[in-house]
Amino acid sequence: DASIEKVIHTLGEAFVLVAIVVFVFLGDWRSTLIPTLAVPVSLVGAFFCMQMFGLSINLITLFALVLAIGIVVDDAIVVVEAVHEKMHAKNIGPYKATQQVLHEISGAIIAITMVMTAVFVPLIFMTGPVGVFYRQFSITMASSIVLSCIVALTLTPVLCAMILKKPEHGKKKKSPLTKAFDGFNRVFDRFTGRYAGLLQKIVSKRMITVTILVGFCAGVYFVNNSLPAGFIPGEDQGTIYAIIQTPPGSTLERTNQVAQQLQKIAEEVDGVESVSSLAGYEIMTEGRGSNAGTCLINLKNWSEREHSVKEIMEELEEESKGLGAIIEFFEPPAVPGFGSSGGFSLRLLDKNTSTDYAEFDKTNQKFLDDLGKRPELTGLFTFFAANYPQYELVIDNKAAMQKGVSIGKAMENLNILIGSTYEQGFIRFGRFFKVYVQSAPEFRRLPSDVLNLFVKNEDGEMVPYSAFMKIEKKQGPNEVTRFNMYNSAAIRGLPAKGYTTAQAVAAIREVAAQTLPKGYDIAWEGLSYDEAQSGNQSIYIFVIVLVFVYLVLAAQYESFVIPLAVLTSLPIGVFGSFLLLKMMGLDNDIYAQIGLIMLVGLLGKNAVLIVEFAVQRHRQGATIFEAAIEGAKVRFRPILMTSFAFIAGLIPLVRATGAGAIGNKTIGASAMGGMLFGTIFGVIVIPGLYYIFAKMVEGRKLIRDEHDRPLTEEK
Repeated sequence: DASIEKVIHTLGEAFVLVAIVVFVFLGDWRSTLIPTLAVPVSLVGAFFCMQMFGLSINLITLFALVLAIGIVVDDAIVVVEAVHEKMHAKNIGPYKATQQVLHEISGAIIAITMVMTAVFVPLIFMTGPVGVFYRQFSITMASSIVLSCIVALTLTPVLCAMILKKPEHGKKKKSPLTKAFDGFNRVFDRFTGRYAGLLQKIVSKRMITVTILVGFCAGVYFVNNSLPAGFIPGEDQGTIYAIIQTPPGSTLERTNQVAQQLQKIAEEVDGVESVSSLAGYEIMTEGRGSNAGTCLINLKNWSEREHSVKEIMEELEEESKGLGAIIEFFEPPAVPGFGSSGGFSLRLLDKNTSTDYAEFDKTNQKFLDDLGKRPELTGLFTFFAANYPQYELVIDNKAAMQKGVSIGKAMENLNILIGSTYEQGFIRFGRFFKVYVQSAPEFRRLPSDVLNLFVKNEDGEMVPYSAFMKIEKKQGPNEVTRFNMYNSAAIRGLPAKGYTTAQAVAAIREVAAQTLPKGYDIAWEGLSYDEAQSGNQSIYIFVIVLVFVYLVLAAQYESFVIPLAVLTSLPIGVFGSFLLLKMMGLDNDIYAQIGLIMLVGLLGKNAVLIVEFAVQRHRQGATIFEAAIEGAKVRFRPILMTSFAFIAGLIPLVRATGAGAIGNKTIGASAMGGMLFGTIFGVIVIPGLYYIFAKMVEGRKLIRDEHDRPLTEEK
């Protein structure tokens, strides 16, 4: 709830920042109002789509809405900026300018919408826990983008014709704000001129374009190798689980004493609000026994404490040393319902035909010792042990047969006498009473008292258990758990500081392959199972998304080569995304991958704006060189405007603190880094890429005498 409340605040901040950026670039409130109105219309429409697909308002869909704010204004900005340009260039009114603009850019708007929607379509069909993340995010984003396209082609042109004013070329009184905007425009025009001059020098020099692109590809490779991989980041949820394990054979009173001591220690730690403890059960591996205990530590609200949950856990670990028990601290699972805690969870399986529990315990302890030597792992914990003090009942079958005692009935009778059984209930004095059958406490005070109990034989005679049974002291497991039909030992742990769960999983796999004897194996459970199964799933997703985008662009340009000018510009954004994640100390996890996939659509949109205009100019008779430069120059302002509007919407995410901060920062940094680099360097590289690929297909057509003018440009 706190995370959702935080994102809702971020939603409002992003809306304001996007409006400010649009206002700075467009220069008047009328022009700013038009794209700003596109935001609530598109987002409200997205709510209907979310309800239609059965989605709820949660952290993932709210993330999508925050990011959508910076995206849904794009189409409206392109229309408004183009109308402004047309009014100034031809000195015509807003109505006629809007008509002319729609003939020119409708194709580009539809193209960028199809490209950005194509990015999210494959993700909708993903399954599993990862698929839940991708699916909700994709549906929310795709519906917002499609609605923003409809708004840009319907509502925005009407608002332009109604609200915008024809520019006045005579003298007019200038306010300080108007002078500031005029100064900004003069500086921007000079900057655009220098940009066009730079393109004049490098567009036709293919080696420069290829060298820049290869440099960024190499950068992606090296930064990615040093960027830690993750799965679903663990957030500060304001709760800590403390697992207590006293030595085998400890009494419940001793375990409860340790739990109460830990409770007092935790209550003195700054940032802790309340602590509750229990003995006899630990929630991590669901271990039961007199030596098991749990403390549930609730922290104060994020705004009321100075330390993070990690820092408080480190302090608790230091303070709880010397209590005479194994105490480990864990956070709740990143996704409720997937496992019992954060970190990693696995099982050691005994796949031998018969299990020697003493040998299994040795193997388990040796495996834990080997895992403990790895720097990637910490907080290793298992409740399985085969050295619990026990009594074994040894039955003499021959003696039992001689006495006429059925072994099955004898064990059933012993279970009732020692463990009790519910027989019936009755109502007396207006109340309901339950009847339990069990031997009196004085007859089951000591283990040897079992031999003094009696069971009835086939002749109805009472036979003492001592006549056919004896008791031997043994050591064995407290409980036997099975996983996939095999005897198993549950193991929990955390990635060490500076490492991710992906690195921890890889380290465990290496240790298991190198040290486990024949007949033993490991199996993952909880979120660790999905993380281990996912493997290189993100790479496959990325490739599928690229294929979808390529097919959409191939249909748009009626060429299999021109779309490559868009796709080959993407490594620039990927490098920027990885670099900012690395600089901020974040992981390449599922949130980063969502941001990366979204970048394909955003940077593809920028490239489409340039390439679409260049293709139009080339069809109108301009050379490929001229078309590339003119397309980049004309689209330079709207590209920077839409990109910086999107980046402004990400600032609250990147600066997030408190609940859900890691997810906010990761998805924000992934998108911001990619957008910054993809925009700044993309506007330089994309015209050169268009020049390279357009030259390859110049004069060649798939269909002879083909009429290749799009319907959106017919007059």
